[in-house]
Amino acid sequence: MTIEDRDNAYLITHALAKDTLSRLRDVETEQVSFRKGLVKLGRICGYEIIDGRMETEYVEIETPLEQTMGERVRGLDDVVIINVLRAATPFVEGLLKAFPRARQGVISASRDEEAGRAEDGSFPITVDYVKLPEIHEEDTVIIADPMLATGSTMCTVLEHVVENATQPENLIVLSALSAPEGLLRVNEAFDEADLLTVSIDDRLDEDGFIVPGLGDAGDRAFRTT
Repeated sequence: MTIEDRDNAYLITHALAKDTLSRLRDVETEQVSFRKGLVKLGRICGYEIIDGRMETEYVEIETPLEQTMGERVRGLDDVVIINVLRAATPFVEGLLKAFPRARQGVISASRDEEAGRAEDGSFPITVDYVKLPEIHEEDTVIIADPMLATGSTMCTVLEHVVENATQPENLIVLSALSAPEGLLRVNEAFDEADLLTVSIDDRLDEDGFIVPGLGDAGDRAFRTT
């Protein structure tokens, strides 16, 4: 299994995940390749979640020759994927290749960069739209956002997810990149959530961007720069 425990987070160390992330970081990677890379990374992360967080069960199956025992993953019909618009859209597209029957939710949340960071390093967050499916106790809930920087957006999203919701079997915050400051903030506010990421980067700069990072994932995926 290629998921390692790293204090406030779990790190996906799969070689293909690291290779894909390195290509995403490259400033020479243009929009189409960047978007496809996020899709690919989402698919890899989905498979790692299946391998590391979901159980299998033995079942009898009939092959063309005889009866035998096989294994199937339990809970694939009990997955909820929440898309934090907009950068997570291609990331979620990849996750859905691993969880094609997942129920989906959408939260449009963004930080107010013009307002600047508060003394605690957080940003004020604007939420424009929320549409979530009902969450059950047997569910695996995956909240996907490629960038976990200050943690301000994710904490706001988690507030909407856990508000009046049943505690699911697994609550996973999934990101491609994370900053130590954001991991700490989310972990302190929502210790029931497992924080899963492909890379824990060095730091945040004075504007709250992950360094070394990969730039603005939404702008690079949707070519809005």
